[in-house]
Amino acid sequence: MSIDLGKANEPNHVELGRKDDARVHKMFLDHTGCHLLIALSSTEVLYVNRNGQKVRPLARWKGQLVESVGWNKALGTESSTGPILVGTAQGHIFEAELSASEGGLFGPAPDLYFRPLYVLNEEGGPAPVCSLEAERGPDGRGFVIATTRQRLFQFIGRAAEGAEAQGFSGLFAAYTDHPPPFREFPSSLGYSELAFYTPKLRSAPRAFAWMMGDGVLYGALDCGRPDSLLSEERVWEYPEGVGPGASPPLAVVLTQFHFLLLLADRVEAVCTLTGQVVLRDHFLEKFGPLKHMVKDSSTGHLWAYTERAVFRYHVQREARDVWRTYLDMNRFDLAKEYCRERPDCLDTVLAREADFCFRQRRYLESARCYALTQSYFEEIALKFLEARQEEALVEFLQRKLASLKPAERTQATLLTTWLTELYLSRLGALQGDPEALNLYRETRERFRAFLSSPRHKEWLFASRASIHELLASHGDTEHMVYFAVIMQDYERVVAYHCQHEAYEEALAVLARHRDPQLFYKFSPILIRHIPRQLVDAWIELGSRLDARQLIPALVNYSQGGEAQQVSQAIRYMEFCVNELGETEQAIHNYLLSLYARGQPASLLAYLEQAGASPHRVHYDLKYALRLCAEHGHHRACVHVYKVLELYEEAVDLALQVDVDLAKQCADLPEEDEELRKKLWLKIARHVVQEEEDVQTAMACLASCPLLKIEDVLPFFPDFVTIDHFKEAICSSLKAYNHHIQELQREMEEATASAQRIRRDLQELRGRYGTVEPQDKCATCDFPLLNRPFYLFLCGHMFHADCLLQAVRPGLPAYKQARLEELQRKLGAAPAPTKGSARAKEADGGAAAGGPSREQLKADLDELVAAECVYCGELMIRSIDRPFIDPQRYEEEHLSWL
Repeated sequence: MSIDLGKANEPNHVELGRKDDARVHKMFLDHTGCHLLIALSSTEVLYVNRNGQKVRPLARWKGQLVESVGWNKALGTESSTGPILVGTAQGHIFEAELSASEGGLFGPAPDLYFRPLYVLNEEGGPAPVCSLEAERGPDGRGFVIATTRQRLFQFIGRAAEGAEAQGFSGLFAAYTDHPPPFREFPSSLGYSELAFYTPKLRSAPRAFAWMMGDGVLYGALDCGRPDSLLSEERVWEYPEGVGPGASPPLAVVLTQFHFLLLLADRVEAVCTLTGQVVLRDHFLEKFGPLKHMVKDSSTGHLWAYTERAVFRYHVQREARDVWRTYLDMNRFDLAKEYCRERPDCLDTVLAREADFCFRQRRYLESARCYALTQSYFEEIALKFLEARQEEALVEFLQRKLASLKPAERTQATLLTTWLTELYLSRLGALQGDPEALNLYRETRERFRAFLSSPRHKEWLFASRASIHELLASHGDTEHMVYFAVIMQDYERVVAYHCQHEAYEEALAVLARHRDPQLFYKFSPILIRHIPRQLVDAWIELGSRLDARQLIPALVNYSQGGEAQQVSQAIRYMEFCVNELGETEQAIHNYLLSLYARGQPASLLAYLEQAGASPHRVHYDLKYALRLCAEHGHHRACVHVYKVLELYEEAVDLALQVDVDLAKQCADLPEEDEELRKKLWLKIARHVVQEEEDVQTAMACLASCPLLKIEDVLPFFPDFVTIDHFKEAICSSLKAYNHHIQELQREMEEATASAQRIRRDLQELRGRYGTVEPQDKCATCDFPLLNRPFYLFLCGHMFHADCLLQAVRPGLPAYKQARLEELQRKLGAAPAPTKGSARAKEADGGAAAGGPSREQLKADLDELVAAECVYCGELMIRSIDRPFIDPQRYEEEHLSWL
């Protein structure tokens, strides 16, 4: 009978087709559930395939009482078993292969071949092959384990490349000349059984259990060992009441942590770690005695059966309490592995491991475990303190610190401070002891590793103030600087170097970290001792520094007035102005002051380079003028006066220095001839009255065309003879004569022009135009004489109203308003009568109350008819206007369609 678990209520009965007394000796089902072998007591073997449901005898197997089968888990399929091993009661091991294909009457037999490989012997000769297991290891090696009543044999070998089809013959051929290794026990049940534990289907087995007379041999399977697969072997004796002389076990099944023994009336489960019975499951007598028990390798279910019933065991959470067993065995690593997802259990394991290591005086390992537990912090710390194990205490504190959460700031401050104190105390105790030099260096390296650890950086930074206080209290300046560098507290580092007069080291720190704020703070100190190096560092940083922030340091430094001090300040200011292009007034003013005090020769060059436009210079002109005047730099003052456009003051001061400089200043106001003449008169007066140099005075006359001899003569004394001015006077008279002639010529030209204008006016009075009856308006193309009209000299003729409409769009807004006003007034004025007397009276009334009608018409004509609308400027100004008004474009466009 076969049962499909999907249809458990519908068992399938298979008839063996036997009428003799042969009974079923054993049955063997492969791991796929497709191939079933039925061994009969008559030394015959039947084969049933799940898909065929037909019992087929195996002719080649006849005469062999089969005791065990080793299935091929690597090559077995639903249609073929692949090469398999068969063990018989006579001690023979055969290799066979079965095929599920069914032919006709003369079709192929299911047993493809059946050949002997080996014979197992005990002391009395061949012994039944009770169990066979064939496996392949991860490295490609094959191994076979076979058992008899008292012995366990191992066959190990590597199959040749491409030799899978050859089966196991190559593996057994290696043991033709010598027997395979085996384990033997004296007692015997008359049979034995072998069970493997495999975590997953088609994976390599990890453990084995061999049920034999002396108990159960349990151990691990190590496929990597060259000589033997068995390792960590141990024989567990049978529980009380089980054994050869009492109730012999019938079968054994192995799980991950237990092996189950099948007895006639019960199942007992024994822990493979302790050998203790953890389960006794008794069966009722009504089911009959238990026959056998097997394990389904694909699902992990356990099956036991009697002649009347089948039972299934489902293993769940087998490893839930294994950690406790490993813990009692002090195998802490395995205990932690099996309670990793149970924090409370894991804490118990860690605490027990920590206590165990502490008792074993393995204090560092104990500290690491204690740090992972939830034990009271104070108790653990006191425990190490009482044992005088400071190194272990440090390890414990460091690991506790690493496990803190971001919100636990108070605890972090406490731990970091305590650790620092412990390290400093240890270093202080070791320092100065030549015998403990290596230990001192090792402790120092650990302390520095603690200070620089990325895991502790956040907490160390939060506690940096208290740590600095501790370092200072111990006088450990070396580590104070080291810690400040790690915390990037460069201000403290630089201050330390400055206090110990290590100014170059302080500057090196500043230059390396390039923090402008630190430069501003420490430059006043450093510039007094290393001015050149500091200025070099400033220049290297360039625009990252604000020169205005450095002026106070330069001012304090340059107050001594020494040439070297001023030169360094000037060097940096020149770099800022020339290289960085600084435009800040404070910087330029300070550079001016440095030039005025230390380098007067560069002052005028700087002022001239800055330019002469008051809006483009970057220094304060008034400050520059006062500074130059205080230090007596007259030429520089003259330049500043010129920039300020104070030309009279510039000339007055320049005359005290150089006449040529005064002349240059006098020519500057090019657009103001009166001022230029005044300045040149100042120069002439100075030359005549102060220097009494007539020739130079005459040269001034030649240099300035605005001056004449009569302007200069009042400055000369009375005793000067006319011979000195003869040439100048003659030149002046010639110039006056030439000017008079020019005026006469201009008068004659003006008279001739007036006469031409009078002639043109006379001609205009007599000009007229002829209008023919058929003439039309140039705008509306209607007869001209129908309405009032205008006639232009160019020949164009317009109706008055047409001309008005053509002119109006081109007039400016104010003229359009004037045009509307004239039209309104003209419409309101009374029309003239035919009588001359009444016309004069009307004109007189209009003159008394406002402009007359004739005057309004004249103004209107002047506005509208000043020029032809087609030939005058109005047409030229309208050249960019489109021919068609954009607002009427669509209408015009549609009219052409």
